[in-house]
Amino acid sequence: MSYDRDAVAAPPAGLRLLPWESDTGNPCFVSAGDTPSPLSRLADEIEAAQLHDAADVLADARAVLDDGKAGEYALRGALRATTQVLGAVLRVAGSRGARLPQPGVHP
Repeated sequence: MSYDRDAVAAPPAGLRLLPWESDTGNPCFVSAGDTPSPLSRLADEIEAAQLHDAADVLADARAVLDDGKAGEYALRGALRATTQVLGAVLRVAGSRGARLPQPGVHP
């Protein structure tokens, strides 16, 4: 999955960006009501797993970078994994940030 902040507009009010895309690569949204739906809870679980995976990939990438004998294949693999999880983390951050109260705006 990729994330392009310029391609994904802020979700309309009351909608949450989900941590997956449609079959055609478009963003998916769910109503962000006061009561979490099963779909929202699933999204929370997936986001938590994505953040956990990102921490693991970061540790692996650091190990590869610290290995002076790491070859091109190892470096490319670490960079590929890092870019994948970075896209997921940016999507999570964008989704969560869009749900924060906006300064100066009162419900």
